[in-house]
Amino acid sequence: LLPVNLYGPGDNFDSESSHVIPALIKKCVDAQRRGLSPQGTVPEILVWGTGKPTREFLYVEDAAEAIILATEKYNKSEPVNIGAGFEISIKNLVKLIAKLTGFKGKIIWDKTKPDGQPRRCLDTSRAAKEFGFKAKTKFEEGLARTIEWYKGIKH
Repeated sequence: LLPVNLYGPGDNFDSESSHVIPALIKKCVDAQRRGLSPQGTVPEILVWGTGKPTREFLYVEDAAEAIILATEKYNKSEPVNIGAGFEISIKNLVKLIAKLTGFKGKIIWDKTKPDGQPRRCLDTSRAAKEFGFKAKTKFEEGLARTIEWYKGIKH
């Protein structure tokens, strides 16, 4: 099985090693908790690149379901892509996470930093055909659950 980027409660929120979704959630929530900057201006977050690239993400519980289904029903050697069949630009992802976290500060795009691959989205039709997998968790719902989990842990 070849999954896309996973996200969800229990993800890695470490500033040095996290992936894009937990990194953005951490930035927004932490900036909001800090409140106004020392200069008295609104909180701000720094995001790498232009925001133009797109990515596909899969909620961790959907990934677990795919693994179980494949274990029970798939016995072939061909690789199978596991994903949500949905992609979002990094710019729209930042806006959505800001909205869901309640972050109303300033978003600064550091265009000197790399964007990475322009597009990352997988054809997941083989998973549906071979063992009936289709992601069930709506993206916004999965993000909201992840944000609530992060807000509930001690920092």
